Amino acid sequence: MRILVVEDDAEVARFVKKGLQEAGHTVEHTGNGRDGLFLAASEPFDLLVLDRMLPGGVDGVRLVETLRSQGNRTPVLFLSALSAVDERVKGLKAGGDDYLTKPFAFAELLARVEVLSRRPSAEVPATKLRVADLELDLLSRNVARAGKRIEVQPREFRLLEHLMRHAGQVVTRTMLLEKVWDYHFDPQTNVIDVHVSRLRQKIDRGFDKPLIHTVRNAGYMMRDEP
Repeated sequence: MRILVVEDDAEVARFVKKGLQEAGHTVEHTGNGRDGLFLAASEPFDLLVLDRMLPGGVDGVRLVETLRSQGNRTPVLFLSALSAVDERVKGLKAGGDDYLTKPFAFAELLARVEVLSRRPSAEVPATKLRVADLELDLLSRNVARAGKRIEVQPREFRLLEHLMRHAGQVVTRTMLLEKVWDYHFDPQTNVIDVHVSRLRQKIDRGFDKPLIHTVRNAGYMMRDEP
């Protein structure tokens, strides 16, 4: 199996990765919640082994909730020092498939991995997003419209990705501040409007139909309609 281990404790991560590799699995590792979410959402894995407490602004629960909201059903095994019943329930309700508390014996972890591997295969997460003739490739980080390559900056890519993942829905400025800029407060700047304007110049200019629309007093929407 191809397994993603998201664990910020370097010693635990080495222990788990080494054991899983010796058992014949291919293992990727990151110690950051944000990087873990990106990898899990953009690459195909058979299983996620996931710590509850993670740096990077995205903890284990939020990571799983985000994946499930995107339709990603990759099995998740939580590893956590949070052993209280309500903490385990919280992890399972977020979309986790199993929960193992630290410290643990590797033999038990491996047994749980094998049990999860026997469940029906999860759908491979989409690696490309499309709205009308606009395509965003999550792996190559390329953007194209009507077959024409469009160069975007990293922040513009994240902004476009969020709009495309929520195509047909109003995306508020607050949502963009939190998901794209990692702000959990309003800095009272026009940073969003500036970036959206730049993105529009690249995505819509020169094409017959605009895809990025302003929703007055609400935010923005990407849609394939006037």
